[in-house]
Amino acid sequence: MQISSVNDVKIYNLSHGKSLPEWLSDRKKRQLQKKDVDIQRRIELIQDFEMPTVCSSIKVSKDGQFILAAGTYKPRIRCYDTYQLSLKFERCLDSEVVAFDILSDDYSKLVFLHCDRYVEFHSQHGHYYKTRIPKFGRAFSYHYPSCDLYFVGTSSEVYRLNLEQGRFLNSLQTDAVEHNACDINPVHHLFATGTSEGKVECWDPRVRNRVGILDCALSCVTEDSEVQRLPSVSVLKFNGSLSMAVGTSTGQVLLYDLRSSQPLLVKDHFYNLPIKSLNFHEQMDLVVSADSKIIKMWNKDNGKVFSSLQPQANINDVCIYPHSGMLFTANEDPKMNTFYIPALGPAPRWCSFLDNLTEELEESPESTVYDDYKFVTRKDLENLGLSHLVGSSLLRAYMHGFFMDIRLYHKVKSLANPFAYEEYRKEKIRQKIEESRTQRVQAKTLPKVNKELALKLMEEGDDEAELASRKKKGKAFPTILGDDRFKMMFENPDYQVDEQSEEFRLLNPIVSKVGQKRKKKLRLLAQQAAAAQQEAEEEEVEGRDSSEEESSDDDKSWVEEVREQRRLLRQEDRDRQRQQRKDANRSTILLESHQNGGEKTSNMAEGKKTSQPLFYQIKTGEEFRSFNDMARKQKLQKASLEERLKLEERSGTSNVADTAVGSKQLTFTLKKSAQQQQQQQAERDHHEERRKLRRSAGHLSSGRGRGWRGGRGRGRR
Repeated sequence: MQISSVNDVKIYNLSHGKSLPEWLSDRKKRQLQKKDVDIQRRIELIQDFEMPTVCSSIKVSKDGQFILAAGTYKPRIRCYDTYQLSLKFERCLDSEVVAFDILSDDYSKLVFLHCDRYVEFHSQHGHYYKTRIPKFGRAFSYHYPSCDLYFVGTSSEVYRLNLEQGRFLNSLQTDAVEHNACDINPVHHLFATGTSEGKVECWDPRVRNRVGILDCALSCVTEDSEVQRLPSVSVLKFNGSLSMAVGTSTGQVLLYDLRSSQPLLVKDHFYNLPIKSLNFHEQMDLVVSADSKIIKMWNKDNGKVFSSLQPQANINDVCIYPHSGMLFTANEDPKMNTFYIPALGPAPRWCSFLDNLTEELEESPESTVYDDYKFVTRKDLENLGLSHLVGSSLLRAYMHGFFMDIRLYHKVKSLANPFAYEEYRKEKIRQKIEESRTQRVQAKTLPKVNKELALKLMEEGDDEAELASRKKKGKAFPTILGDDRFKMMFENPDYQVDEQSEEFRLLNPIVSKVGQKRKKKLRLLAQQAAAAQQEAEEEEVEGRDSSEEESSDDDKSWVEEVREQRRLLRQEDRDRQRQQRKDANRSTILLESHQNGGEKTSNMAEGKKTSQPLFYQIKTGEEFRSFNDMARKQKLQKASLEERLKLEERSGTSNVADTAVGSKQLTFTLKKSAQQQQQQQAERDHHEERRKLRRSAGHLSSGRGRGWRGGRGRGRR
C-alpha cells in the first residue's frame, strides 16, 4: 500500500505492490510470499483484480455488490463479487468493448457496444442476443421510461433501439458530422449528445425534437487558456436536474446551468489531453475529472482544487463507489488501481476494516523515503564538486535541494572521500570495543547532580534485580538512571534537590517510610519466592499480620517526625522574623542618628528608649507571679493533649485506673483560679461559722405532740 498526500489529503493506493504471475503454481506463489517482503506487505483487497493486458472501462452495479470491468487481450468481461472479495465469473467476447452499461440492479442484464458495430446483450446465464447498428458506435445511453437505447458514433444520426418491442425506431437527425458522447438526465430525462464540432445538442425524447444547443468550443477560449485546435466534446455528465458538466478534447471541463448558454465555470487540466471521465461527488460537492494522466478533484462552486492523484499508467476510465471514499481506475496496464481517500467518505461496508487501518497509520506517521534517490542540498553539491550538474537531467530540483541517483552519489562520494571506508571501519571497531566493555564489572560512578538520589535509586535497582534473578521468569525493568528521558535530572544543576527547603523537609519523613516499607516488601517477596508453595502460603498469612502491626507503629513514627519538622520550621521562621526586626530597628536607629547629626545624639536616644519602662496588663482574678510563669502557660497551651495529660498525672491533677471489665477510667480535678479559690474558702468559713452557731432543738420534742405514737392526737385521755 502506497500513501501520498496532496493538499493535506491522504490518498491510499491499495493496489500498489508486486503482482504474482498467473502461470506460477500455488507452491511457487507461497514460496515467493515467504521470501519477498514487498509481496508480504501488499494488500490484495479483491483477489485477481486485474486484466491480462489492458482494462478499458469499469463500473459498479446499482446495489453495490458487483464490480464489472471490460478489457483485453483476449476481449473479455470480468465480474467481481464484493461480498466474497473474489472473481465471480469471466466471459470472453468476440471483439473489443467500446462501452458497456448495466441495465439491472445486479449483473443479470448487460449491454455491450463492440468496436465492430455489434451490440451484444447478456443475461444472468451468459450471452443472450446480438445485433448490429449501421455505423460505428462510440457511446450509448439507456432511457428507462421508454426502454430505448440511444447510440451515437461516426454518423449524424442517433440510432434508437427499443428493447420492449425488439426493433429499431426512427433515428434522430442532427446537424453534427460525428458524435463522441451522450447522456440522459436522471430527473427529467433530457437527452444530450456531444459533437466533434464542440457543440452539445439537447433533445426531448417525448417529442423527438431538439430543444436547445450549446456552443462549448467558443466558451473554452479564455484569457488564461491556449487552444491549439478546435475543441470537441469528449464526455458528458448530468448532475441533478439543472447542472451539466462537459469535457473537451483539449483538456477543459465546463460546468453549465441548463437555463444559461454561458458556462458557470471553466476548469483546465493544463495537459492538453482529452477528458476521459467525469463524476460528481454529491457529499462533498466535488467534481472528479480525469484525463489520461491525472485525476483532479475540485469544488464545483469555485473550482478550488481539493486533491489530485496521478497513477503510473495512463487512465482509461474512473468509477467512484457510491457513498464512500473509494474509487477504481481502468488503466493501460494489467492491474486495475484501487484508491481510498478517507476525506471523501468512509470505506464501503464490505471493506470497513480500511477505516481502522488508516486510523492506525495516521496515528504513527512515517516519513517518505526514496530508496533509489538521494536528497542533497546545494552545499552538498559544492562539497562533492557537482555544482556544474545543476540544470541537467541528473539532478531534479525539489524544495531547497535536489534529488540525484543513489548510485551516482555513492560513486562521487567514494571519489571525493577515499578514506571514508577506513573511518567507517574504525567507528565499527570502536563500537565493538564499547560493547565488550559494558559486559565487564563496572564501578558505580555517581553523577554530579543529585548524588544522594542517584545512590538511593541504585540501591533500589540492585534489590529489584536480585529479586528478579531469584524468580524463574522475572525480568528486570529499566531504572530511572538508565532512561534517557530523566538524563537531565542528573546533569543540569537546575534540577538539584534542595534538602533545606520546607517542602523537602516535610515530605522526607513520608518518603523515607515509604522506602522502608518497599524494602520490607521486597525482602518478604524474596522469602516467599525462595520457599515452597505451601510454606509460602503460611508465611504470607503470618507476614501479613505482622505487617499490619508494624504499619501502625510506622505511621506513628513518621507522624512524629513530620510534627517535629513542622516545629523546627516554625522556630526557624520565628528566628528569621526576629532577626529581620532587629535589622529593621538597627537600620531605623542608624537613619535617626544620621538625621540628628551624630553618634552622641543617637546614643542618648537609644538610652532613653531603653530606659522607658514597659507596662503589662493583668486580668482580673489572676495573680502575677513572674514572667516565666506566663511563658510556661503559653508553652503548655501549644503542647499536645498527650503531653498535657502526662504533666497532669505527674502533678496529681488526674488519675487513670483500670476497671474490672477491661476499660479505663480517668478522674481529674480542674485547676481553679485564685478568685474561685477565695470564693470557695469564704463559703467554707461561712458554713463553719453557721455550724458553730446552730442550737439543738431536741428539748422541744414531747410525747403529747406525737400523734403517730399516742393515737389520733385529739383531746385528752
